[in-house]
Amino acid sequence: MSVILRVVLDQVAQIVDPDQAGAALDLAAGLVQTAPSGCSVEAIVPAGGSAGIAGLTGTRTLGLARRELAASWQLGLAPGVGGGLIHAPSMMAPLVKHDRLHNDDQVAVTLWDLSPWDAPSTLPKSTVAWHRGMLRRAVRHADAVVVPTHAMAARLSEIARLGDRVRVIAGAPPEGFSAPDDAAARREEHTLPAEYLVLAGSFGDLEQGFRAAAAADTDVVVLDAAEGAEPRLAEMAAAAGLAERRAHIRGALHSADRAAVLAGASAFVATNPAGVWPWRAMEAMALGVPIVAVDSGVHRDVIAEGGSLVASEGLADAVAEAVGAGSKRLSVLADDRARAFSWASSAERVWSLHADL
Repeated sequence: MSVILRVVLDQVAQIVDPDQAGAALDLAAGLVQTAPSGCSVEAIVPAGGSAGIAGLTGTRTLGLARRELAASWQLGLAPGVGGGLIHAPSMMAPLVKHDRLHNDDQVAVTLWDLSPWDAPSTLPKSTVAWHRGMLRRAVRHADAVVVPTHAMAARLSEIARLGDRVRVIAGAPPEGFSAPDDAAARREEHTLPAEYLVLAGSFGDLEQGFRAAAAADTDVVVLDAAEGAEPRLAEMAAAAGLAERRAHIRGALHSADRAAVLAGASAFVATNPAGVWPWRAMEAMALGVPIVAVDSGVHRDVIAEGGSLVASEGLADAVAEAVGAGSKRLSVLADDRARAFSWASSAERVWSLHADL
């Protein structure tokens, strides 16, 4: 008997979170490539969407666009979806009552970020409400809730009563993520200096990164700054001792530009200890950029021996070491650690998860 795994690709027509949208496509492609004998992959997409992944055996196009679909599924309404084995690479899933025992119906969802519970003030209220509502539905109806790190699994078990339904399957760097041939030209277009650190973290955590850069006497590039945050971040950098015009604040960049910026960095500094999959740290490791990170459960799970994990008070010394004598060693460690992650490996674990269920 053939087995079909149906993957929810909710952002193929409307991208809400570029990182999660890319991860969903990479995972779906990995599921096609690693499908066991007798198994195949179908896509579930909102109205107006097209999966565009080679090897899919079919696509179920629903009657609602993504925004309306999110509201419908939050209310427990999932007409037209059908049953079978459903895997959602996010919390967007038809979490409704189903019969796993007699009909072999399964629904697994994925949670990449615990901020709606641990740092709700950093997100719009509507986003927090939607995620919390979907987790409540997952407690009632999900056969598994996937998180990318063991630290997040432990924290999720404190937030919701999921028992042994919490499973850990790591993410990976984006497929094909590498420095473009015109990386130097792209950095010049962004008016970046020859040497700089790259910072990524929440607003409240970036100050310690600025202080470390000031101590190392180097420029800083901040990635993924929220729209309108540049003046406040520039003031924070100045207050931390970073000279004027040495803090380069950038918003969300396209993949090639982001790769160019990361590839030119002397080091990447991860200051956010929260329960969030560290998308930029993973990309930096894939490029062999020396990594310095504030010690946390997530960073221990993901970066591990691939970088320098230090307490907040030791960040400045670690950064100085990373851009100096330790640069080559940390670059090799980052590259080696990144090789432990791939979407093919993640896909194989997803197949095993549904087989176990």
